[in-house]
Amino acid sequence: MTLSNLESLTASLHPLEIAVVNALSGSAETTDAALAEAAGLDGARRDMACGWLVEKGIIECSRESVSHTVALTETGQRYAERGTPEARIITLLQTGSEVTLANLAELLELDQAEAGTAVGTLKKATIVTSGAGGALELVPGADLSAVEAVTGLIATVESAGRLEQSSLSAEQQELLAGLHRKRGKAKGVFRVDERRSRSYLLTRLGMEVAQRVAGRVTGDQLGQLTADLLASGAWKGKAFRRYNIMLKPARVAMGRKHPYRQFLDVVKAKMVAMGFQQMSSSLVQNEFWNNDALFMPQFHPARDIHDAYFVADPKHSRPVEEPFFSNVAAVHANGGGTGSTGWNYTFREMQARRLVLRSQGTADSAHKLAEGPAVPGKYFSIARCFRYDQVDATHAPDFFQVEGIVLGHQINFRTLLGLLQLFARELAKATEVKFLPAYFPFTEPSVEMHARHPRLGWIELGGAGLFRPEVTLPMGVDVPVIAWGLGLDRMAMVALGLHDIRDLFSSDLELVRTMRMPV
Repeated sequence: MTLSNLESLTASLHPLEIAVVNALSGSAETTDAALAEAAGLDGARRDMACGWLVEKGIIECSRESVSHTVALTETGQRYAERGTPEARIITLLQTGSEVTLANLAELLELDQAEAGTAVGTLKKATIVTSGAGGALELVPGADLSAVEAVTGLIATVESAGRLEQSSLSAEQQELLAGLHRKRGKAKGVFRVDERRSRSYLLTRLGMEVAQRVAGRVTGDQLGQLTADLLASGAWKGKAFRRYNIMLKPARVAMGRKHPYRQFLDVVKAKMVAMGFQQMSSSLVQNEFWNNDALFMPQFHPARDIHDAYFVADPKHSRPVEEPFFSNVAAVHANGGGTGSTGWNYTFREMQARRLVLRSQGTADSAHKLAEGPAVPGKYFSIARCFRYDQVDATHAPDFFQVEGIVLGHQINFRTLLGLLQLFARELAKATEVKFLPAYFPFTEPSVEMHARHPRLGWIELGGAGLFRPEVTLPMGVDVPVIAWGLGLDRMAMVALGLHDIRDLFSSDLELVRTMRMPV
């Protein structure tokens, strides 16, 4: 850079940039926290000034680190004060009180779903069992260490207020990771936040700029002559920052369709080209179509308030159409003539009528089965779904699924695997795919499809399987039905080369403009 250009660049610096350059002058490397203090800037203005200086080549980011902190949510604070539902159930049973699943929620002032989930967890851990008349009993000599470990972890985080995840023991970190996958508890009890720290230093150009800034450029120069300055005369006697005519002009960007919108359009076009008919249903569903018709028991953990969004007003839908309501109620109670034993509980109509935001695209498939689909037939939907989830690189509280079913007398599991591989290759542009065994209440056998992301490694794209008779027969369908629900957001990440799901909805126009759909 010539001397005149260097002088012009120095004179055009913004006061915030000058403060940062002066703070870095004479230091080899400075963290962003120390830089903000030395420059007298808050975090937002520091980051803005550093961004400008990095783009101009005056400073560079020499080091970047990521740390994670753990804190309690409101639910976690409540558990810290009163104990977890599992611990409270154990304490209640140790007193010799007569406790059943029916009166447990009232005794402990818990939500019915929360109480049911806690009992299910304790039964799975062989800590609690059901005795005569449905009374809950402690298993003699049961190992309570898992429950105590959760209580201890909550107490540790509550005492610290907020602590570094790395400061937890290996056992505590493993427990924290497990809670992220356990009935939404990690989302409801703990919050893990990501924090990035950067260090900056002056480049060779920056050192030359710093020498000229020191004592010569105060940052008090005016950058723009405004009407107010002219009217008041305040411009008189003031110096103005020079214009840098070497800077590149602003780029004129042409309008274009959002890359993710374009991806969704491509998915629809390819599904239609493969002979699928589109199906749809409302974003708001009652629990009958969202869960009950899919053979998910009314005490299933996924129906907890921590995993679904319930509509506040109105709370309930109109009565469910017959004969579907009676058929599904019978299947849940005793199998309803499907050859199954059902879930062996009393089906509750008002819970079935509770309104929720659609939590899975499979609700569309349930509606289509009840409408009398063609046999053979192929159907798909692009369904926006909602689940309470902690936002990270691969999770969001609302997302799109491509849901589908294929009906026919000759349909089998091999047909399903072939279709899934086709979807991964054609829609997600995945080059490596693998299948893992899975469990879903409404399919058997079930499978999860994973694809290799170039940066994140193996990520789950969704689940699939053959609908159980408990799902198809109550709807009047007596042929094999394969079904799948794949996460379009994650498929788009693979197809668009993104490593963070949040980038699909980024406000960074430069990022949006540079995203390109693969051919």
